[in-house]
Amino acid sequence: MKTPVLSSWFGRGEIAAPPDIASATLRSDRFRLEREGEWRRLEAIVAQMEKGGLRRIADDDLVALPALYRTAASSLAVARETSLDSATLAYLEALVQRAWFQVYGPPRGFGGWLRDFVLGGWSRAVRAIWLDICIALFVMVAGAIVGWLLVAQDEAWYYRLVPSGLADTRVPGASREELLASLATEESAAGLASFAAQLFSNNSGVCILAFALGFAFGIPSLLLMVHNMAMLGAILWLFSGQGLTLELAAWLSVHGTTEIFGILLSGAAGLHIGRSMAFPGQRAVLTAASEAGQRGAVVMVGVVIMMIVAAILEAFPRQLVDGTGPRFLIGGSMLAFWLAYFFLYRPVRLPEDSA
Repeated sequence: MKTPVLSSWFGRGEIAAPPDIASATLRSDRFRLEREGEWRRLEAIVAQMEKGGLRRIADDDLVALPALYRTAASSLAVARETSLDSATLAYLEALVQRAWFQVYGPPRGFGGWLRDFVLGGWSRAVRAIWLDICIALFVMVAGAIVGWLLVAQDEAWYYRLVPSGLADTRVPGASREELLASLATEESAAGLASFAAQLFSNNSGVCILAFALGFAFGIPSLLLMVHNMAMLGAILWLFSGQGLTLELAAWLSVHGTTEIFGILLSGAAGLHIGRSMAFPGQRAVLTAASEAGQRGAVVMVGVVIMMIVAAILEAFPRQLVDGTGPRFLIGGSMLAFWLAYFFLYRPVRLPEDSA
């Protein structure tokens, strides 16, 4: 007995597809041909976005992107329901996954985030809290003045404001030579790296504390800044009594223009949160605090960078560079850089940066 089924499957030594498989293949081919043009266009747009973001995309393609993505997603759903061929299904799954990541997924990797942070994101966050920076600056200046006046009235305040480890030979009654020697340079850089790490740890701790205390309506942040600046005011009073105000200012400016600026920003970021909680406006308190916290967090990431720079400046140039002029040059250059970056550098914000 012949087997017509098998004989119909074989022809010229090749395997022929059963009728149901041939029909499914025909449906899959027709389905793909009808939509392949849109898939290819979406694939080309996604490939351009993966290479260079939205800058490389034409306006027409950018407008068509959402519709093309929805079409591909719909095609994938149909392909799954009708059990189309595995090649089409795998292609659509990969395409929709890539397109979703570009349209709805995280807009940037770490490299993209870092680029946006350095090239505008940080400075935008700082300018957004300008009012809090003005308040914090006023409080810090007032704190320095209060420290000066307290010590000028009673020298006992000096020992309350200035820690003994920091004071060393810088105490009331010290001679001009002793005070001037405390500003002298080191003969070598040995051990300065570990000194820089210690300074970074201490300075970052102060800044993070000033920011964290902002959740108590910003009041502890202001008090912390007053205390730190009162200590500076007391030291300024001590050196001015021996006619060394200029030398001390130059010595402090090497790292102080970065360090004090960072403390100012951290206190302002904390105050920004506290002020948003105290005066949320039409928003809920938690919503206002969350928005302010996100903005303040961006500022604080930058402050940590500033503290790294300040620690390096304090450990190396301040200890190795001698002379009032060169020290003022370093400190003044750093201050000019920070002011220019935060308030003059305003790059155009690209659409992908605001995603």
